[in-house]
Amino acid sequence: MGPGGRRRIVRTDLKTGEVIVLTERYQGVRYNSPNDVVVDGRGRIYFTDPCYGDRSLMEMEIEGVYRIDADGSVTRILQQPAIQRPNGIAITPDDKTLYLVDSNPNAGGNRKIWAFNLQSDGSASNQRLIYDFAPGRGGDGMRLDLEGNLWVAAGINRARHEGETTDQPAGIYVISPEGTLLGCIPVPEDLVTNLAFGGRDKKTLYVTAGKSLYKVQTTVAGWSVYPR
Repeated sequence: MGPGGRRRIVRTDLKTGEVIVLTERYQGVRYNSPNDVVVDGRGRIYFTDPCYGDRSLMEMEIEGVYRIDADGSVTRILQQPAIQRPNGIAITPDDKTLYLVDSNPNAGGNRKIWAFNLQSDGSASNQRLIYDFAPGRGGDGMRLDLEGNLWVAAGINRARHEGETTDQPAGIYVISPEGTLLGCIPVPEDLVTNLAFGGRDKKTLYVTAGKSLYKVQTTVAGWSVYPR
């Protein structure tokens, strides 16, 4: 967010450069710091709105998850106490499951990945735990592959404060839908922040970490709603 951050969701026309504001307030109050976004098969947009850093800039007490419908209306679908600090978000290809990274760096805070049933109306229910990174650093960005596995940027190589350990080193953690850790791609930075599948076959994984950008070839393709 930071001083001067616009704290809004926009759509940019890549041909004309026109910027359209989709939402910048909820019920008249500015968002905290929109963080991650995903689109379902019906074109509805879901985004997380945590606050990391200077919390004196917050105008609302809730750190939540929101849905923007085709008509432009906005609905908050998740908030405290069910979740603490929402970050990465993903939706399965069948639009039936929403995954959420709940990453609270405070001592004792959630470092969990939750799954929810995503209803046809865009609401979330049946919360269940998929994976817990505690007491290490929790997840940040998250993507899915075509087999339904979660790829999560998480871990840390140098603890930053009390209540955070280096039990999980910095890397990309691959987790099955049932919560089994399938493997980890180590990243030689203190922490990793985000990831995305790219390339024509979606088998190139791009990873942001510190001031560096990494590229990794994978054997499975990443999932996206719009593959073009």
